[in-house]
Amino acid sequence: MISPAVRKDILNLVAQAHTQGAPLYKIAPIIGCSTRTLKRWRSKDEDQRTQRANFTPSNKLSQEEREHLISVANNEEYKNLSAHQIVPKLADKGIYLASESTFYRVLKERNQLTHRHKQQAATKHKPTPLAAVKPNQIYSWDITYLPTTVQGIFFYLYLFMDIYSRKIVGWQIYAKQSSELASELIKDIAINENIQADTVTLHSDNGSPMKGATFLTTLQKLGIMPTFSRPSVSDDNPYSESLFKTLKYTPSYPSKPFESVTDSRRWCDTFVTWYNNQHCHSGIGFVTPVQRHSQQDEQILKKRRLVYEKAKENNPLRWSGATRNWRFIKEVHLNPNKVKVNNITDRVTAEIHSS
Repeated sequence: MISPAVRKDILNLVAQAHTQGAPLYKIAPIIGCSTRTLKRWRSKDEDQRTQRANFTPSNKLSQEEREHLISVANNEEYKNLSAHQIVPKLADKGIYLASESTFYRVLKERNQLTHRHKQQAATKHKPTPLAAVKPNQIYSWDITYLPTTVQGIFFYLYLFMDIYSRKIVGWQIYAKQSSELASELIKDIAINENIQADTVTLHSDNGSPMKGATFLTTLQKLGIMPTFSRPSVSDDNPYSESLFKTLKYTPSYPSKPFESVTDSRRWCDTFVTWYNNQHCHSGIGFVTPVQRHSQQDEQILKKRRLVYEKAKENNPLRWSGATRNWRFIKEVHLNPNKVKVNNITDRVTAEIHSS
């Protein structure tokens, strides 16, 4: 429950952000409420708000019952079992103390939900956060299936992209998945992009071609550092996944399976040419990957901003707020650490400063 004083502080910060051009629908998610809630707070007097009464459930366990539950859970027979195991075993003996959720809640209050087994608790290792500030720093690659006229048989599209520019820097289609074939492709990319040793990081999932000895040896010789997603976590390689979706949902994607490798390569060549040179990518300010890769995007976005500012100057009545944001995107992140801001007012203040 947010106190009236805190609400007043929040509304003051919201008012500041609103006057600086931040729309209410963007402020509300940061605070953790809806725009209707913000409007209701602004329309009513805070001093007249009723505080929610403290409510104690009538079926709450007594202190004696809680102590008995803890003693049973710590009994020699049950001390190494979870509540999911304890509750049915008690039921087999004709005993009911509490539900599983109550067991867990009481044990948590007593700090007894720690790992009990002899082996180490499983730990989750998130991939190292990476950031690219220019082309040819971080590549992402993956392999996707392309259907053929024979059911159960596929062609395999190997696709490498630069996450900073979103440019497809290399691709090829083969009839099988192989680290040897991937090695030949990355060698060609290194030559075409003039990759110097220790300048590029290559991210991928955990497929056998990605972790094959031949491919990893080739990366070592080229001075390219490999990084990998967590097993079965597609979100760790979002750029390649997003690119594959664009490829397979583009209107020109064939409605029928590919008859041969040659046909699939011919279509993919057309797609890559369009994607790199004509597709205005939303993630990089609606410039093309080639424009971004050749570092023309900052100047292009600057010209767009001047066009809009001049249009607003000529006809200010058409704009109720700021013009469209043609901001140049300086950094592109892969698997960044999530910064948690617990204090609501701090989150709103951070949004004000960023806008």
